Amino acid sequence: MPRPLQFHAFTMNCVSFINHGLWRHPEGRHVDYTDLGGWVDLARLVERAGFDTLFFADTVGVYEGYQGGRETTVREAVQIPNGDPSVLIPALAHATEDLGFAFTSSVQQAHPFEFARRVSTLDHLTGGRVAWNIVTSFQPSAARNFNSDTAIALQDRYAWAEEYMEVVYKLWEGSWEDGAVLRDAERGIYTDPARVHSIDHRGERYKVAGPHLAEPSPQRTPVLFQAGSSEAGRTFAGRHAEGTFIIVPDPSSAEVAVSKVRERAVAAGRAAGDVTFVQGLSLVVGSTEEEAHRLNAEFEEYLSDDAFLAHVSGNVGKDFSVIDPATPLTEVIKNDVNMEGVFRAMIEGAPPGARTWGDMAKLLVSTRVVGTPDQIADQLERWAAAGVGGFNVTVVITPGTFEDFAEHLTPVLRARGLMRDRYAPGTLREKLSGAGARLPERHPAARFRKL
Repeated sequence: MPRPLQFHAFTMNCVSFINHGLWRHPEGRHVDYTDLGGWVDLARLVERAGFDTLFFADTVGVYEGYQGGRETTVREAVQIPNGDPSVLIPALAHATEDLGFAFTSSVQQAHPFEFARRVSTLDHLTGGRVAWNIVTSFQPSAARNFNSDTAIALQDRYAWAEEYMEVVYKLWEGSWEDGAVLRDAERGIYTDPARVHSIDHRGERYKVAGPHLAEPSPQRTPVLFQAGSSEAGRTFAGRHAEGTFIIVPDPSSAEVAVSKVRERAVAAGRAAGDVTFVQGLSLVVGSTEEEAHRLNAEFEEYLSDDAFLAHVSGNVGKDFSVIDPATPLTEVIKNDVNMEGVFRAMIEGAPPGARTWGDMAKLLVSTRVVGTPDQIADQLERWAAAGVGGFNVTVVITPGTFEDFAEHLTPVLRARGLMRDRYAPGTLREKLSGAGARLPERHPAARFRKL
């Protein structure tokens, strides 16, 4: 029997994450994003619902360019204001027992030496329940916040990411040998100095001497997620990721994305099954089909077209207030490099009739599935048959999305064997993969381990 699917509760430490405008819904708590108690309640709810992780997106820039600026983005709270997700994790881990915590951090925003220590600290404090979503930050505004005057080219961002990964792997995997920590009170030796090493990294962007300041954590390297779908992003995923996120309109498109990354994983010396593919979905579930569509219609009334278009304009670097919805998608992307991978994945597997910007634009942010628990489970099975191994369940209403999931979907998914009925013991990596707490020997991080 195949392994159960992964389920990640996808949210962000902000007011309006993906389904823009729904922060105004009277049943939502979106505007309480600065309240720690609300996050603790959500983490406990998500754990009761059986999710594998509470997964935090993040951005370090502002979406700009729609109608010539950032005014719409700021006015409608499109991922601004936002807070650092990593600082929430210790409190949420203390309030839960098994739930994993994934957070997004860009290679542009934190020096790898500082970041490696922070992640090791989080991995210790959570008992090995931490994952990192690796991003390279495509936004020009993000680049301007971190010492660059202009947007960084796609290939340059991924070259940067490769060196960043080398530094953190050296710190997490190679700086402290197994058995370095003795905690020998009688002899007064906490750590064997002979088993702690400098990394002496000298690269194009970083010079890091080491040693790593944190002793080895339960996973050493956190579970690694990544979301790039450009050609460079797929190559990076095949080399490094344990889970890679896709946002495609249908299972046939997923098959294309899955096959391309698996090819790259094998080319990098890994197994095709080393990468799990996680599709982003917004789910609207009702006890009957009529109820589900009534709820969806209610949600649609709160959605903001301007906020949505401001988000997409910021993603792509084009002001979509001036583009005719009938424009072929290939024309939209012809001169756009920043997010060409998202469009490319859609074009490669798009169904007939979904070739214009008007047809495809809404799929850029989230694919929505509406129906009864059985209807939604049927849809998830179709995605799974296409090679998808998990889902990023994007918040629509906080906390209602996950309350409905727990009440309606969890029992059906478990009855079908699509969702595990209990958490496995051990670290997050052990819970997700059924393998060991550390990355396998065929992963590139392993070459930095001391024999």
